[in-house]
Parts: sequence; C-alpha cells; structure tokens
Amino acid sequence: MIPYTKKILPNGLTVVVNRDRASKLAAVNILYKVGARNEDPRRTGFAHLFEHLMFRGTREIPNFDLPVQMASGDNNAFTNNDYTDFYITLPKDNLETALWLESDRMEGLDITPAKLEAEKKVVIEEFRQRYLNQPYGDQTMLLRALAYKVHPYRWAAIGLTTDHIAEATLEDVEAFYRTHYRPSNAVLSISADIEEERMLELAEKWFAPLADRPADAAPIPQEPAQTEARREEVERDVPAPTVTVAYHMGGRTDAGFYTADLVSDLLAGGDSGRLYTHLVKERRLLSSVNAYVTGDVDPGLFVFTGQLLPGVTPGEAEAAFREEIETLQTASAAAREIEKVKNKFEANTLFGELNVMNKAMNLGFYEMLGDLALINREVGLYRAVGDDDIRSFSSRTFRPENSSTLIYNTKK
Repeated sequence: MIPYTKKILPNGLTVVVNRDRASKLAAVNILYKVGARNEDPRRTGFAHLFEHLMFRGTREIPNFDLPVQMASGDNNAFTNNDYTDFYITLPKDNLETALWLESDRMEGLDITPAKLEAEKKVVIEEFRQRYLNQPYGDQTMLLRALAYKVHPYRWAAIGLTTDHIAEATLEDVEAFYRTHYRPSNAVLSISADIEEERMLELAEKWFAPLADRPADAAPIPQEPAQTEARREEVERDVPAPTVTVAYHMGGRTDAGFYTADLVSDLLAGGDSGRLYTHLVKERRLLSSVNAYVTGDVDPGLFVFTGQLLPGVTPGEAEAAFREEIETLQTASAAAREIEKVKNKFEANTLFGELNVMNKAMNLGFYEMLGDLALINREVGLYRAVGDDDIRSFSSRTFRPENSSTLIYNTKK
C-alpha cells in the first residue's frame, strides 16, 4: 500500500506526494503526457528528440547536470509511445534543488540552432546504431507497421525515419515545446521522508508561478478492428530466423489487462513458463522464446516471439504457437500454476514499493492513466483473475484474423 496526497495547482500541474519514512533519499519524477502517439506522422521522433533537448540547459541554468551532481544526486529520462519521464534522486535535504531545476526547464528551455543540430546528430546516430545497424534492430519497427495502420503506435518512439529528425527546424521544435511541455500536461510526483504538506508547499513554491500554455492537441486516430490475418516476410543478415506473432488486445486500463498480463506470465514467466518448457527444452524447436504484452495506454499488442533452431521451419514454429494457444483456449490451467504466477506478481509489486524512485515513478504513471488509486488495487485485480477469464481472453484475442505475423529470415 502506497499512501499519497494529490493536489492540482491553479496552473493545472498535478502534484502527488508520498512520505517514505524508510529512505534517506528524495525521488522527484516529472511525467509529461507526450510520447510518440502525440506526434505528426510527418514529424516523428520529436518526443524522443525533446528528451535529449531537455538536458541542454536553460536561459538560467546552462548545464543541467552540474547542480544535480553538486547536490549528490543522479538523474535521467526516458521516452515511450505514451509519455516522457524525467527523474532525479538526491538526498532529501536537497529536494529543492530538483524542484528548482525541473521548474526552470518546464518553461525556460534554451533551444538554439547549435544545440538543436547537436542533438539531432545524437538522435540520428542512436537510430542507426539501435535500429538499423544491428541484428534484429528493425524487427519491432516492422511489427508495429504491420499491426497498426492508423494509430500512431505504428512507429516506435525513435520515429519512422531519420529524415524526420534531420529536417526538423527550430520553429518545429519550439512549437512542440510550447504545445506539450506545460504545467497542465504534466504530473509531478515526489517520494521522500518529508511531511506531505511540506512537499506540497515546496512544489507550489517552485511551480505555481509558471504560467500554463493551453494548447489544442490533435486527436489521436484510433485503430479499427483487424478483420483479416496479416503477414510479412523479410530477409536480413541475422544469425537465425525468428517468428513473431502479434494480436491486438485492450489498453492499459482495459478490464482484461490483468488477465492478459497473467497469461503472458503463464507462457513466459522464466524457465518454468510453458513456452520455454515445451518449445525450448522438450521439443527443441526454438533457442529462445518470449510472450509479452506491450502495456500501452491505448489498445496494445500481445506478442509471441521465438528464435528458431537450425533445421526448424517458420511454419513449425507457428504451429507450435497455435498449439499453446489452443491449450489456453480449451484446457483448464492448474490452480498451482496460476497461484505461482500470482505470487510472483505480488512479490515483485511489494518489492518495487521498497524503492523510493519506483514509488515516485508509479505515482506519476497511474495519475497519467487517470486512475491514481489503481496503484493500490493492482495486486487484487491480478489475484482476481480465474481460469474462466484465461480461456475467455485467449478465445477472444488469439484469433487468426486478429493476428500479424512477421517472419524474419536469414539471408540466403
């Protein structure tokens, strides 16, 4: 159980605080409700580019990292398709340093042509190294483009192409900053051994003076229901072929999300998971295998993926996946098997609550979802999943017409 207090400042900033009496550190997390899903299809990769630009200094603070280091702190950030997250941990007595820095760059970012060009080069190089110049690098990009035809989930946070970043103008990025980096589009969450009222006072001190910049965000097109199976085969210079099959499922707050998550753990919860046991150890079809849910805010994907052993054809791997799916749809799971997965989920959740930064991040995430109280209900929702739910979800989701299959072949 994570206790918290929430307050919305007059400028629209949502502040959530938690007193952690066991930690000597303070964790400050600021989440901006902007990710790849908020980008123009003609200008992708901007959310990720801005993650980089936010560390390039402001008019008041040219070097963001230096004050953090002087306060004995550490900081970083990440971007995904749904949001961008910045976080700082430092001794609790230095909490105001983090609030000062984050409030300053919320409105005072100093974007110069030189800084923009420097970060564009960094992002383009990252795109090439992570997605274009390593084995299997473009696999998730190809899968997204196959599974989504309308929704912006069809591209990764890095973007569709390096050209979109290379062609970005100063006016483009300034407009993106004004639209998305503002108090009413952000969630500030803090966890520290400080009275909650005091943390709220400090948040108000540093953030309340900031003016909001109301902006009309473009509506996000929703993906229509898939009505026929999709398939793509590519050849790449990789050591072994892979087969990946994705099925559309509900979003992060969908009633069936915890069933989907539990099913993925039944299938791929370590070496005792069904896929590893049956397809790697017993049948020796695959050298590695996984099943996971993407966990996106909007309807996401349930993905099966495996790397083939020599002599195994993609068709054999696909058939093996179908057999596992048919078992989920028709046979009851053993009570002991389900309980083991639930216990692991609960243990991981409780263990995560011991970390001050995990708590700050999760408070921001669940508030972004629109259901902050969910942070303390998840274990119960997961534990409530029954055998009937598993069969119903599997029958509803794992249908051929709802599938997108990507065959990643080795070059001949």
